[in-house]
Amino acid sequence: MSETPPNAGTGADDAGGARAATARGIGASWLRKPANAIGFGLFALVVAAGLLAPLIAPYDPGFIAIRDRLEPPSLTGGHLLGTDHLGRDIFSRMLYGARVSVIVGASVVVLSSLIGIAIGLFGGYSRRFGNFLMRIIDGVMAFPEIVFALALIAALGSSLTNVIIALTFVYVPRVARVVHACTLALRNQEFVLAAEALGGGTLRVAVRHILPNTLGPVVVQGTFIFAYAVISEASLTFLGVGLPPGTASWGVILAEGRNYLLDAPWITTFPGLAIFLLVLNLNILGDGLRDLLDPRSRKLL
Repeated sequence: MSETPPNAGTGADDAGGARAATARGIGASWLRKPANAIGFGLFALVVAAGLLAPLIAPYDPGFIAIRDRLEPPSLTGGHLLGTDHLGRDIFSRMLYGARVSVIVGASVVVLSSLIGIAIGLFGGYSRRFGNFLMRIIDGVMAFPEIVFALALIAALGSSLTNVIIALTFVYVPRVARVVHACTLALRNQEFVLAAEALGGGTLRVAVRHILPNTLGPVVVQGTFIFAYAVISEASLTFLGVGLPPGTASWGVILAEGRNYLLDAPWITTFPGLAIFLLVLNLNILGDGLRDLLDPRSRKLL
């Protein structure tokens, strides 16, 4: 009776362990850069604040206390960031506003990425209909993004769901163009031609061999789309066509505080600063992810 060698089957485990160790080393090197660590940390802080808003907010975001209206920020009082014209706590509304921004940004990134990847793969891999499809995408991109979003929301109505739908359609072309460019560069590579020669169907080759090589640029583009979505949601709401009045979002706080810029500047200062810092950190995070996912830049980490 033959016995199994004691070291049999450990080669794959060793290879997997080596890959995991390499990935951990690359991630640790990436986080050692101050810009990457700060960008990732502050973005994670915003996400955590939004998710934990019901637990850490000292007041209900819609609670009205007229006697406390327009109170300035105070470290010793009951309102850390002050109150608005209806006496609502700005700090609590900022926390719930972070939740809205995270929901809008994440939803738009996921939906626009899924639709954009499908369009970009088909447009880049199909030699018959690809050019026609991408000309339609170019036509959509010719419209200014905020104008296109305004038109869509005017047709759909003001709500959180409709804002997400409108911004998804606005940013799908960005993802589609990135995936289309990557697909054009990959479809004549040797490994793709070999897969086709071995009888791989169009869908199989596109999904198994081309799609994985486009995910890096899509992830980087997703960080920028997240930032654009946060700005667009706040801009649409500030213009009065985004989220309904009274909703705890940074755009609503800005819109309601513009009439009190001289009497209570803190109402607009804090949400404006939050939007600025979040967008800045997302751009820093996107630059860092581009370096991490690009093999040529990874050597410098």
